Amino acid sequence: MQFGIFTIGDITTDPTTGTTPTENQRIKDTVRIAQHAEQAGFEVFATGQHHNPPFVAPGNPPTLLAYLAATTEKLTLSTATTLITTMDPVRLAEDYSYLQHLADGRVDLTMGRGNTGPVYPWFGKDIRQGINLAVENYNLLYRLWHEETVDWQGRFRTPLQDFTLTPQPLDGVAPFVWHGSIRSPEIAEQAAYYGDGFFHNNIFWNKEHIIQMVQLYRQRYEYYGHGKAHQAYVGLGGQAFMRKNSQDAVKEFRPYFDNAPVYGHGPSLEQFSRMTPLTVGSPRQVIERTLEFRDWVGDYQRQMFLIDHAGLPTETVLEQIDIFGEEVLPVLRQEFAALKPADVPEAPTHEFLVERHRRGEDPVPGGAEGSQAYADRQQALAEAEQQSAKEQK
Repeated sequence: MQFGIFTIGDITTDPTTGTTPTENQRIKDTVRIAQHAEQAGFEVFATGQHHNPPFVAPGNPPTLLAYLAATTEKLTLSTATTLITTMDPVRLAEDYSYLQHLADGRVDLTMGRGNTGPVYPWFGKDIRQGINLAVENYNLLYRLWHEETVDWQGRFRTPLQDFTLTPQPLDGVAPFVWHGSIRSPEIAEQAAYYGDGFFHNNIFWNKEHIIQMVQLYRQRYEYYGHGKAHQAYVGLGGQAFMRKNSQDAVKEFRPYFDNAPVYGHGPSLEQFSRMTPLTVGSPRQVIERTLEFRDWVGDYQRQMFLIDHAGLPTETVLEQIDIFGEEVLPVLRQEFAALKPADVPEAPTHEFLVERHRRGEDPVPGGAEGSQAYADRQQALAEAEQQSAKEQK
């Protein structure tokens, strides 16, 4: 199991002091948080992508991640998410291949459509085409990373002729991709089709919805022949705030929850905590709640936590990271490892992807021979040929 931190880079006024960080301070503090997370034992740091206030999560995440690659040693650098709908797939392929080389392979991505409507027209796109953009753009990105020369034509960008990506992915393997979605079954299907991972950022959603989406992905992953359903690659989001005594945690976090743009002025802290994975309490409560996620979705590979949000001071965020590192992560690792069957894979690393590629075991998009998807395609072709023959008589 990998544990990580993701940031949405919000600039929010601290309701207890009235202090609002500058953009420069928030950016520099994000670097501190990522570096501290590595020191505390987290394996992953991921940044969101935004193009609008109050967020300073970078519009071009590779800028931040390249800096972190130079100032960390082991941390896997990721996104949460990369806007596959509004970004040019050619540029994404170039940027993340380049970053992959700089980071010696410590890179993966989470693709997503984003939840800020105005971003689409800012980049000349139509939000009503969000799903279609996600499907087409990722298909092109995939081909750019897996084919030396690409000829391509689609609906949403100019055609490519005899195009070769530079630089090519490190060691001939592309960064691992998680497809992130809160509510769209088409994205779970897309993840399964390519044999990629599925990430459900469940910070705002009830467990019944999360279970439904992950089950769909797992079923389709097996259908396409990439492995058994329980072997599919699943990641989850979550958020927590801890103090030694749960009452102290609730008292300290409540004003942040009540006034945060993404939380406040809706359900109470207690209601929201019951409906979603938000856990405000003691380290033991966070451990028990996180272990429940396995009961929801089965064995999974990556757990990400949102910690630096709602106007919390950076020093408080660093304290939270320390509590995770000292009291929560060791127990979670031990408990999850004890429960995980031997045939459930770990989260993919660059080294794993290189070895899988060397063995010739890369997933085949849409399903290789021997999969149910392949069999269904062959049957459909045979039936179409029979129908065509009848019509010609």
